[in-house]
Amino acid sequence: MTVPDGASVPVAGPDGRSRPRLHWFTLGRMPDASTVGRALVMGILNVTPDSFSDGGSWLEAEQAIRRGHEMIAEGADIVDVGGESSRPGAGVVPVEEELRRVLPVVEALSQHVRVSVDTVKEPVAEAAVAAGATLVNDVSASLWPVAARHGVGWVAMHRKGTPTTMQQDPRYDDVVAEVRDLLAERAAQARDAGVTEIWIDPGIGFGKSLDHNLELLARLDVLVASGHPVLVGTSRKAFLGVLAAGPDGVPAPVTDRLPGSLATATWALQQGAGMVRVHDVAATVQAALLVGLPAAAGGCAGSGTDTEVGS
Repeated sequence: MTVPDGASVPVAGPDGRSRPRLHWFTLGRMPDASTVGRALVMGILNVTPDSFSDGGSWLEAEQAIRRGHEMIAEGADIVDVGGESSRPGAGVVPVEEELRRVLPVVEALSQHVRVSVDTVKEPVAEAAVAAGATLVNDVSASLWPVAARHGVGWVAMHRKGTPTTMQQDPRYDDVVAEVRDLLAERAAQARDAGVTEIWIDPGIGFGKSLDHNLELLARLDVLVASGHPVLVGTSRKAFLGVLAAGPDGVPAPVTDRLPGSLATATWALQQGAGMVRVHDVAATVQAALLVGLPAAAGGCAGSGTDTEVGS
């Protein structure tokens, strides 16, 4: 049976009831939350030796492409390819090396799924778009001219400082208001330049203390109310390890942060985020289906049709 992108086909659940199973987007245009029946899930693909969670795991192009296809099979709507770590303390990667890491992966995967490029460098963004990326995931919130020139989407993320300095005693008078105002300003500049797809990301863990991260999550509705679709990335981040510390006070290692990652992603979706950026795609897709449509796409938390996921 031929199934159009974004459609559902009925399958029998374990109780014998007929439920629709989502037919995942794997080619072509940007998936829309109103057609996939849930918010979007962006899979993280770090082609780096030093990313905080999976550095070195997908450093070679063949490994990275294989992992990208795994995420597609798990239901990723977008695969986010990055060749330079943005973790606290990370060093700068030369443009030539970043291009060597990301371009073969972007070119290979963009034939099968929507690809974003995670970079702060204009030459890398330009080359990745030429190779097939249609979204620029921009930690610096400064690359909207690339998106405007090429008619692609743009994510503006809030970051205070650089990877070298951002976690050295970050301070705000009102973290939610300051993040909202900066992102609104950058989004307006992008819109005026002609960018039609603009996402805003509060930058959890980027120049934020534990309390700042929790405040941003608690008041995420303030960003959602700005009118721009919101992307949230909490997956496996250090603050989740602190919250899940053992009796000895030692933060939980990266390998033990899936529960916190899912809990915070689910919370963000319930508050109206339109997309979450994650390492654990399959589990997050299930959570997103349970939450249902983001409010901006005409749904609300807990609404929608029962959907059978996986087998």
